[in-house]
Amino acid sequence: MLKKLNLEHILFLDIETIPEEEHFESLSSDKQSLWELKSQYQRKDGVTAKEFYERAGIWAEFGRIICISVGYFTQEHTVRKFKVRSFQGEEVKLLKDFKNILIENFSSTKHLLCAHNGKEFDFPYIARRMIIHGIELPYKLNLFGKKPWEVPHLDTMELWKFGDYKHYTSLKLMAHVLGIPSPKEDMDGSMVRSVYYEENDIDRIVNYCELDVVTTAQVFLRLRNEKLMNDSEIIKN
Repeated sequence: MLKKLNLEHILFLDIETIPEEEHFESLSSDKQSLWELKSQYQRKDGVTAKEFYERAGIWAEFGRIICISVGYFTQEHTVRKFKVRSFQGEEVKLLKDFKNILIENFSSTKHLLCAHNGKEFDFPYIARRMIIHGIELPYKLNLFGKKPWEVPHLDTMELWKFGDYKHYTSLKLMAHVLGIPSPKEDMDGSMVRSVYYEENDIDRIVNYCELDVVTTAQVFLRLRNEKLMNDSEIIKN
């Protein structure tokens, strides 16, 4: 089935998120109370809502997106290329910019979105943040009324499950077991909040996000039993 998909019809993506405020104290009293309720079952005994707030970026109700990176395959004179670009900065603008690329280049019924754990995280997170900001959902993210087989989303983690719904595998682990060369990352997802708020280094976060997009595409190629990309095929805009 995967072999039948046209690679040029797939938009690979990844997002990076952070807590909506740097400090718990910056939240309104109502939002603080709501966070305490939301996080009460995730927090270990003795961990306060304030202490746990550094993880708030995981939830769309308490976090925000600071980067969306995308990648897509093209054929240029029979040479395969993978073009990568990123949307960063103010959340409303980056969401609208991302929506525009969907509408302009990936809006037909043949087009699909692909992310690692995208069905549980990236796709719903983007959709929720768009709704929060009053942005009308693009067709590719509007799942209301769609039957499961009509949802235009691919998820490399779901593909790896082979029906084992309790199984979770990180992108890094999948890349390792599938023999995909590990990119030279200088950070991981747990560091995004501190790199943004404390180091003010958005470029470092964008680079990390783009590497994950490339790795997701490489994993997808391995799932199709196809040749991996080399560095010369990857074009960053």
